[in-house]
Parts: sequence; C-alpha cells; structure tokens
Amino acid sequence: MTTLIILLYLAVLTFKLGLHFLNNRHLKQQGHKIPPGFAGAVDPATLAKSSDYTLTKGQVSLVRSLFDSGLMILFIFGGLMAWYDGWLAGYSLNFISAGLAFFLLLSLAQTLLGLPFDLYNHFRVESRFGFNTMSFKLWCADLVKSLLLSTLFFAILASAAFWLIQIAPDTWWLWVWALMVSFGLLMMMISPYVIEPLFFKFEPLKVEGLEDKIRTMMKAAGLSVSKVLQVDASKRSGHSNAYFTGLGKQKRVVLFDTLLEQLSKEEILAVLAHELGHMKKKHILKRMILMAGIALFYCWLAHALIGWQGLPMLVGLEDASFYARVVILFFLFGILTFPLTPLFSILSRKDEYEADLFACDLHGNPEDLATALIQMSKKNLSNLHPHPTYARFYYSHPPVVERVQNLRRMPTA
Repeated sequence: MTTLIILLYLAVLTFKLGLHFLNNRHLKQQGHKIPPGFAGAVDPATLAKSSDYTLTKGQVSLVRSLFDSGLMILFIFGGLMAWYDGWLAGYSLNFISAGLAFFLLLSLAQTLLGLPFDLYNHFRVESRFGFNTMSFKLWCADLVKSLLLSTLFFAILASAAFWLIQIAPDTWWLWVWALMVSFGLLMMMISPYVIEPLFFKFEPLKVEGLEDKIRTMMKAAGLSVSKVLQVDASKRSGHSNAYFTGLGKQKRVVLFDTLLEQLSKEEILAVLAHELGHMKKKHILKRMILMAGIALFYCWLAHALIGWQGLPMLVGLEDASFYARVVILFFLFGILTFPLTPLFSILSRKDEYEADLFACDLHGNPEDLATALIQMSKKNLSNLHPHPTYARFYYSHPPVVERVQNLRRMPTA
C-alpha cells in the first residue's frame, strides 16, 4: 500500500509538471502574437517582457514545487517524521503542549527552508521586471511581523482545538469545525482594523471626485460605504489591486495607489462594480458556505480515520502519534482532492463572468471594464496566451483575452 501511495503522489506531481510544460511550450509558440482586441494597447516589446516574466516565475515555481515535494516524500517516507515524532515524545509534554511544539516547529522549519525562494523571487525576479519596490529592511520587518502574528494566532487556535479534542473525544470533529469557522469569521472582521494597518498605511482617497462617484455607485447597488481609502502598496510592489472589506451592507473600499496611477476614474469604477457583483450575487457567501461544508466533511473524516490502527502503515510506519496521524491525513487528502481542482476553477470562472455582467449593468459601459483589464494585464505582465487546458484546470478567472472579448459583445446601457 505504501508503494501505491507513493506512486499516486508521483502521478499527481507528474501531471502538474506536464501541465506546466504544456503551458510554457504554448507560450513560447504563441507569445509573440498580439491577441484580438489588444492591438494598440500592447506592443511586441511588452509581449516579450510578459512572456519572459511568466516563464521565469514558472521556473522558480517549478523548482520550489520539486523541492517541496522531495522534502515531503523524505519527511513522511524517509524516516524523518518517525524520528521527529519519537524525539518530541521523549520530552513527555502534555497533549496541548506537544501538539503546539509539533506543528510550530514544523512551520518554522518550512518557513526557513522557503526563505531562499522568497528572497530570490522578491529581489531577483520581481526586481528584474520592475515590480519589487521593497527594501531588504522592510522585507525583514514584514517577515518578522508575519511570523509573530501567525505564531500567535496558530497557538491560540491550535490550543483551543487540542483542548476540544481532549474533552470531547467522540464529537471533537464538530466542535473543531465550529471553532475554525468562527475564527475565520473573526479574522475577516478584525483584519482590516488590526492586522492590515501593521503592514500598510491607509489614508483617505486623494483623487478628486472619485469618492463621490464610488459612493453613488454603491448606493445604486444597495450598499453603503463607511470609508473610501487608498493604500501605499507601491511601497512594496508595482502590482495593483482593489478590494472591499467588511461584513453586512456597510463596506470599506480600498484602492492600491498603483491602481490609481494606472487606470482612469471610469475604469476604476468598472473594476469596483465587478467586485460589487461578487457581493450582490452572493459569490463570497456561497464560497464561504461551500468551504465550510468541505471543512466539516474533512473534520468528520479525520475523526473517523485518525484512530484507525492501519493509518500509519499506509506510509510505512508501525505507529504514530495523534499529530503525526494528522500530517498523514493532510498528505492523503492532498492526493485525493487534487482531481477536484478543475471543478473549483470552473465554479470560480462562472462567478467571474456573472460579476462582469453585473458590472456592465451597474456601470453601464462594458468598454471601461475591458480597457481596465487590458491596462491591468499590461502593467502586471499577465500571460495573454495560457494553454486552454492549463487555464481550464487552474485559472480561477477566465483568461483575460476571453474576458475582454466577452465584455465587448455586451450592449452598452
């Protein structure tokens, strides 16, 4: 059985690599062609730079994926997990302390091993293509803050979860699921006010007249705005974005300063109208319910399997602690759920098309959203020639060329 599981894991990895090489080959063959609707907005030099960026990012991602996969196989099947499990057991910690130590040390090791890739990506790849604006000092400060916050939140959540497992051995799966869902909702509520300001500076929107237009559009959509803010994203990256925060009908609008430089007022309104479409069509709520349902199933399945005597034997071990069994389950779930990837991608792309349609109805001019997408893809060096199979499997958004063509078929209000 161990051999079969290793073969399944390698089969998934091989399939991922196959899609990666298929996408790269397609880009090399088609990347020099200006897509329909992009003439005049994208020149051959920009296309070449975009292709180079996509290929370079893909190569770094490929190396990291192979590195992580090798470590995973070595850790689970090479005896490292058994040694690590036994080493921690020698300290005779209580159930909660042992669980915290087991996963926090693993997380720290994973972070340290990933640092060379993060550094190379930020200060070689992103800098080479003009995106990285972050100093090494700021990068280190962000890393320290991220580590402290993630350690704190994980310690709180994990301690509560292990406590529930102790006091409710037969029903902990339900209580742990409720804990995770509640914690996720809490983080959504406090993140804009507590966490994000630790990394970014938020200030009132400075573009004259744009806030009034945003509030008018939000009112037309049946929503109110508490604040319209811009954030100093350019201090870290040249990439652009815009998003809403807040639960219920009252929202905060946040615009990257990079986006404000790249798009016109009408294009920004069209982008925000798209984001409003996700809210009005309840895409976010539906996605949260779906993910909560999936999490409930996995919690139940974990409870059903974690005490099974044969679980450690699936990876060649005679026995394993509760924590090591959790690692084994996550490993197995990763293999079994991989075929569902294209299904979630399809659902996500469907939501994006619906949000585009809503944006056109609300804003009234599909061309504004089309030109906004063209400008954003140009500035972000997006891949304008993904392989159709790769896009169908992985893309959460429709390829930008298809979105632009679809938008330009819509009538103007």
